[in-house]
Amino acid sequence: MRAVRTAAITLAALCLAGSPAGLAHAQDNVSAEDETFVTSAHQSNLAEIAAGQDAGENATTQCVKNVGAALVRDHTRLDESLTELADRFGIPLPDAPTEEQQRQLAEVQAEAGTPAYDEKWLLTQAAAHEATLALIDRELDAGTNADVKAAAEAARPVVEMHLEMVRDGVCHD
Repeated sequence: MRAVRTAAITLAALCLAGSPAGLAHAQDNVSAEDETFVTSAHQSNLAEIAAGQDAGENATTQCVKNVGAALVRDHTRLDESLTELADRFGIPLPDAPTEEQQRQLAEVQAEAGTPAYDEKWLLTQAAAHEATLALIDRELDAGTNADVKAAAEAARPVVEMHLEMVRDGVCHD
């Protein structure tokens, strides 16, 4: 009798694994590409939030201040989604931008309060958003987790819009 019950439980487990609920659970797995995207996009969001806040304090033109405010607003929202995904999938997130991102902001800050700040800020943001688009496109091409890919897809138009606001170091708010 015990063997029959064990066999029934095993069969039920196998059936559940093949059911849509079981398949949904199987899709919760994230690939190395997915983890890289979540971690790198999170650090990019942190960098953009910091850069936007800095522009609000140190830019000389209202346009750069406006774009900075948009970066803070939009990247905060994007990062909330990424943080939820990271929590759900157990992906550890760093608590700061990369050293390179921090170095770039420090270089921009060295020109604080001058027209050179605005120019350098815009060029730095253009390069950063181009790099983020490349990161998103890699996830869309090589990622395996549907939820992580959906986050990348949702972020793409926001990042494209930001790039248009700073393209070629010219401010468009």
